[in-house]
Amino acid sequence: MKTEELEQAYPIIDEMALGHEVTWINPMLAPVAEAMQGISVSEKDIEDAGARLERFAPFIQAAFPETKETKGLIESPLKEISSMKERMNREGCGIQGRLMLKMDSHLAVAGSVKARGGIYEILKHAEDLALSAGMLKEGEDYGKFAGEEMRKFLSGYSIHVGSTGNLGLSIGIISAALGFQVNVHMSADAKQWKKDLLRSKGVQVIEYAGDYGKAVKEGRALAEKDPKSYFVDDENSKDLFLGYAVAAGRLKRQLQDQGIQVDREHPLVVYIPCGVGGAPGGITFGLKQEFGDHVYVFFEEPVQACCMALGMITGLHDGICVQDIGLTGKTEADGLAVGRPSKFVGKTISRMLAGEFTVCDEKLYHYMKELMDTEGIFIEPSSCAAFEGPARLFRDRESREFLEQSGLAEHLQDSTHIVWATGGSLVPEDMRTEYRKKAVLS
Repeated sequence: MKTEELEQAYPIIDEMALGHEVTWINPMLAPVAEAMQGISVSEKDIEDAGARLERFAPFIQAAFPETKETKGLIESPLKEISSMKERMNREGCGIQGRLMLKMDSHLAVAGSVKARGGIYEILKHAEDLALSAGMLKEGEDYGKFAGEEMRKFLSGYSIHVGSTGNLGLSIGIISAALGFQVNVHMSADAKQWKKDLLRSKGVQVIEYAGDYGKAVKEGRALAEKDPKSYFVDDENSKDLFLGYAVAAGRLKRQLQDQGIQVDREHPLVVYIPCGVGGAPGGITFGLKQEFGDHVYVFFEEPVQACCMALGMITGLHDGICVQDIGLTGKTEADGLAVGRPSKFVGKTISRMLAGEFTVCDEKLYHYMKELMDTEGIFIEPSSCAAFEGPARLFRDRESREFLEQSGLAEHLQDSTHIVWATGGSLVPEDMRTEYRKKAVLS
């Protein structure tokens, strides 16, 4: 379908093609019982992933001493950010209810949401190899993955992944810790400090002048040539997806620990930055399993790299890319610099996602500065895209209509809004200083 035909069929694409911010409410959003029909993953799969992460906790604790306090559990804080809410409301946002920050920006080991899915997939692969080779027996202590014998065994295998940044960090760090030979294929959009950090861990970083899609294509091709290589497919991996989905059950416990109720009269609204879709898609699936129809999830994407919105609006998913409507795919939000969305994720959550907000790059630095000024918390610019959700939910005509039609409007005073911070704690100080300078100028 040509651009002109797309714009006629979906008028919102005309605005997207011009690089304008848009609000899209998903007309396919369905009750959770209906939304879960016909998909290839289940609640049992999430439980299996959670159990696997618990088995690997002794290894995580041994390999990464910073997780000793949590006994090998990689989890992030959930913090109320009332001062940030007040600042945003003074700017006309009109946020009602409680505003909170899910700080995956501060996850141990990899400092981003990718520590969930990325680390999980590599642990599962290592388990599969060890069990197949008789190096591990069911019921054994997984602390043996920290031993030299296991590291020597896994060093005979290699890992490949294509990344714009944070997924490469998580895959590289955990794979190197296990002993794998690691190859991270990175696009030109990836920040230099992320490449430098990976190389310091002994990871081979292969750079490409093209975008994320080029890095993925080349990484997959190299992996396919070697029977002892494993390619982490961010676009279609169920294992990545399930690793992210585990976050929802843990979030539920955190809310309960803080005395925060989630039900029809106390709805939960979650805002997640989106690139290719794996992390936000997996989290969305998990949230729907845990909270059903009482949770509403919105994605936020850069105006020039709004691939998930484009795929969902048209129903074409990975059959369309942002360049098809004249966008560049380039953005300051390096982790979101993706031109073509995941087919697997888009189709899986097509009836679970409430909608999308696209955001101009300049706002990312503004939100970053506001969060630092009000709460003393640093998250990287791409993470800050999530703040565009609550900034516009109460203000834009389309989202206001959604609030009324869904019945949310009458319960907003008792609602909880969670902004999902996806990365930031590993950003070096010189880069933070550079970001602050950009924030002042934005």
